[in-house]
Amino acid sequence: MTIHQVGTREDWLAARLALLEDEKDLTRRSDELARRRQALPWVPIDTPYRFQTAAGPASLADLFDGRSQLLVYHFMFGPDYQAGCVSCSAVADGFDGIVTHLANHDVTLLAVSRAPLEKLLAYRKRMGWSFPWVSSQGSDFNFDFNVSFTDAQQRDGLVEYNYRRAGHALDVVPPPQPVTELSRMSGVDPQTYARERPGLSAFALDDGTVYHTYSTYTRGIDDLWGMYKWLDRAPLGRNEEGRWYRRHDEYGQPLP
Repeated sequence: MTIHQVGTREDWLAARLALLEDEKDLTRRSDELARRRQALPWVPIDTPYRFQTAAGPASLADLFDGRSQLLVYHFMFGPDYQAGCVSCSAVADGFDGIVTHLANHDVTLLAVSRAPLEKLLAYRKRMGWSFPWVSSQGSDFNFDFNVSFTDAQQRDGLVEYNYRRAGHALDVVPPPQPVTELSRMSGVDPQTYARERPGLSAFALDDGTVYHTYSTYTRGIDDLWGMYKWLDRAPLGRNEEGRWYRRHDEYGQPLP
């Protein structure tokens, strides 16, 4: 027998109409937040970042691929990782379906990681993805956009992520169980795993100049997790006790 509240269709409709008003209000506030994101000042990028792509070396401007807007997903895949982060992999499962739509709306979407390009492309093949993925190995790009950190920063407590110092689960010592599990599934120890972080950065290319327009981290990338938007509308919601998801080719298998 269900322990959830049970009512008549009339009870449900009355509650649903009240909820609808709050949903509409949230939509309006979300629209306003989008306008405020787009109104942020643009910051010129002067550093000559270099990337390795499947087509060869590239500059940040080259990554736009002839478009005026660029969205970069900072995918946690450090040089020592043996596989991409499980959480980032869940986010990236939704990329292929929208890359083409964005490309036809003057927006390039790609992922950037510090692992060597060969590792990234091999993992992309394993996952069955096709979205663009480039390596920033040897560049300060990840460090400058606060998604990669040195062991000295980590040791001295100088990691600043999501616009503040410390406070994130990846900064906790000793690491919580989910971080230990996620690091093991990426083939590294928790400290090495925690030197990479997820995020999203946006850039504009105007008259030959690249501008940084927006970045977001932690819960700011929740909307990119397609599965969670579906679960939020399911009867039991996210219904999480610890980390339940895996890479999409690992369900039904013992955890590594």
